Amino acid sequence: MLRLAYYLAGAALASGALLHAAPVAKARATNDALTLTLDPASQTLRTLSPGAEPAFDFVPGGRATARSGDGFNQIGDIHLRVRSAGGAWRDFSSAQHRVPVRALPATGNVIARADITATMGEGFPLTVERTWLREKGAPVLRFTLANRGNTPVEIGALGMPMVFDNIITDRSLEQAHAQASFVDPYIGNDGGYLQVTRLNGKGPALLVLPDGRTPLEQYRILDDARRKSAAPVFTDRTQRQQTFEGFYDWMVASAAMADKGQPWNPATGFTLAPGGQRTFGVRLVAAPSIRTIEPTLQAERRPVAVGIPGYVVPTDSPADLFVRASQPVRDVKVTPADALTLTKVPGPQGWNRWRVTGTGWGRARVAITYADGSVQSVHYYVTKPLAQVAADLGHFSTSKQWFDDAGDPFKRAPSILTYDREENRIVTQDQRVWIAGMSDEGGAGAWVAATIKQLDNPDAGEIAKLERMVDETVLAKLQSPDGGVKKSLFYYDPKAFGSYYDKGIDWSTWASWDKKQADDLGRSYNYPHVAIGHWVLYRLTRHHIGLVTRHDWRFYLDHAYRTTVAMMRDAPHYAQFGQMEGEIFLEILLDLKREGLTAQANEVEGLMKARADHWRTLAFPFGSEMAWDSTGQPEVYAWMRYFNHPKEAAVTREVILGYDPTIPHWGYNGNARRYWDFLYGGKVKRIERQLHHYGSALNAVPLFDAYRRDPADLHLLRVAYGGFMGGVTNIDREGFAAAAFHSEPDLMRWDAYTGDYGMGYFGHAYAAATYLVKDATFGWLGFGGTVREDGAAVEIVPHDGARTRLFVAPAGQWITLAAGTIAKARWLPATRRIELTLDPATATTPAAQLSVEAPAGGAAYANDKGKPERGFTTVALSPTATTVTLAAQ
Repeated sequence: MLRLAYYLAGAALASGALLHAAPVAKARATNDALTLTLDPASQTLRTLSPGAEPAFDFVPGGRATARSGDGFNQIGDIHLRVRSAGGAWRDFSSAQHRVPVRALPATGNVIARADITATMGEGFPLTVERTWLREKGAPVLRFTLANRGNTPVEIGALGMPMVFDNIITDRSLEQAHAQASFVDPYIGNDGGYLQVTRLNGKGPALLVLPDGRTPLEQYRILDDARRKSAAPVFTDRTQRQQTFEGFYDWMVASAAMADKGQPWNPATGFTLAPGGQRTFGVRLVAAPSIRTIEPTLQAERRPVAVGIPGYVVPTDSPADLFVRASQPVRDVKVTPADALTLTKVPGPQGWNRWRVTGTGWGRARVAITYADGSVQSVHYYVTKPLAQVAADLGHFSTSKQWFDDAGDPFKRAPSILTYDREENRIVTQDQRVWIAGMSDEGGAGAWVAATIKQLDNPDAGEIAKLERMVDETVLAKLQSPDGGVKKSLFYYDPKAFGSYYDKGIDWSTWASWDKKQADDLGRSYNYPHVAIGHWVLYRLTRHHIGLVTRHDWRFYLDHAYRTTVAMMRDAPHYAQFGQMEGEIFLEILLDLKREGLTAQANEVEGLMKARADHWRTLAFPFGSEMAWDSTGQPEVYAWMRYFNHPKEAAVTREVILGYDPTIPHWGYNGNARRYWDFLYGGKVKRIERQLHHYGSALNAVPLFDAYRRDPADLHLLRVAYGGFMGGVTNIDREGFAAAAFHSEPDLMRWDAYTGDYGMGYFGHAYAAATYLVKDATFGWLGFGGTVREDGAAVEIVPHDGARTRLFVAPAGQWITLAAGTIAKARWLPATRRIELTLDPATATTPAAQLSVEAPAGGAAYANDKGKPERGFTTVALSPTATTVTLAAQ
């Protein structure tokens, strides 16, 4: 039990007088408790700190002076949209025009209590009493709405501002990681909550839980009040920008918001009859660490949902939903009804378990109703089988997005360009010239996705087009002869091409680069995209027969090497940071070593070591073009591991967990934070929390690696798999891939541009694997495959879309194939052997090339077939399946 000591500002509070500039009201806590202070005039939250770390503040208390006065929301404020019978909706906010609240007597476990009706605004038809109290050792914020009038009042929207310190403005990276927090919502109705995690990934984390019946029906951004189009209420005056995502409202009711998007939960409202009242609020609880959020929820008797392997369900790969609750389940309902089938199966003691089978496509909601009538929502996304998703993507990008206009003045043909799904046409021009220019993330995304798709799902016809693109456009136009990469092939030059440009587009902004700007080689982030193109063609040439016809493997590996060196030579400024898809440089280095190209390998290794040595001098080496970013961490992690710097790798891993959550919602599970790239790669240009931007899948890559090194840490695997699978929800039923999902209630749909999606698909394709796990609570689990216990063996059949990588956690063995595919595997615990069944030979893949590693240490396993060759074991495949037995040496 937390031991709290409270003291309040003078006798004014107890007497019920108005509070003015008296000393700040405070609540103190010891150990892992929370220390809070209240503003004396408004009784809103001023600071909220862990008792063991009082210098840290979950809320922006350090900006209290700048954020004081009208229009700046705090925790403890309230927003309402109400109407009387037959009347128009009217909006009221306790923050809009500050009036000192009327303090009420505070006794017992009450910290502070006030009637805040006066600050709601003129004509407010209800009364609002707000109470801060200590209950079961934790601070609670509670509101009571009462109708003192003679007519019913309908509440169509009710929001509680959730103001946490996610402001990076005017902070260095070190300050941001030490002082700032991110908030992730579980928009789970009565089962919902918020988790507030520190940027450095350290504990404690803060949980914002419902008090009583306080559903998290919707999580709504508070619009920037400075915008001309912003409404006066449901806004905040803090400027939203790349360094500040914004604050949000916890929406208890939202029916009157008139949103166009399909909501996460049914929009509701309620009516207060004369004399009626309703109480709601939130409870603030500290979890010791990010990994203990779910145990803390259980300790608080909150319902806990755990989806294995997650909440994205391909139709050929059922999932499991485990739910632990303090009361019986009364009903389970799926919406749409034909999207999913839930079948109750035996589960661990204390847990409900359902087998979740995808039967439709797209978004789905599982509503779990408990004995007391409360409803918890778990949000799923159903996809096609992942191999079919890859096939759809490859076909769409190399057909609908294939640009082969020989008369194009910017010489972009042949290529794969950005696509506009609303217009169903290729984007040949945009004010942000890179989007139509084959470079930058917003322009390269389309062809990077098409290229990396071939790594494990090659198609000869698609590869032939990519060979043309690399030869005739990338090497001939986008890339200089010595490896430099231009910022864009498209540019704005009205003197040369005046008749070409759409006069309806504003070409006067900084983003409409001229030719000199477009030809610049100094943006390092463009180099991994081109390196991927060369490396994939190298791999296809080296490990398969007849798929690539224009050049031999040496040609493509040499150009991948040149691109790597050129980045360091021509773009050194941004190369000091980690690059998105930067793992490609590690793969190029490893392949140079395998091929015996020692001089080139040594050069690349030396260049990369200099970067890694620089990163080791920084507490948080995760900079980029932006003030804070989730882009460079995966590459930083990769080189820290390669150069054997485990401490720095661990810091990077924990930082990723600070912005990458596991939550019972397909959109937020494994969703590495990004909120500004719609400005640079989307059709709808605005600051907005993006669901499954490319960062989701990219940040999954280091977490997968970290899990293989520590198989006891299932949290790593769950977050990684959420990001890995989240990265395929962007792909529609025909294969169009959207930049990200618009999470704001006014849209709630995928962006119409492909934009920078391809960087995420690189992460998905690069990390595609199946994991066989035995968990102490949930038993045998398959991430990416279906598991069946078969007598003395456990069998897993991969469905990860690649079927070239398998981690058998009980054995600690990481099995990868550069050629060939895995049909199934059997783990035999008694003899600690793995029986690996490979698919039959094909014309392009007559042999498998296999490697086996033990990332966590322990026994090294050897296989009973094949011969060593360039770091792999080559196993001849037959017309029927081939079984390879792996056993400890």
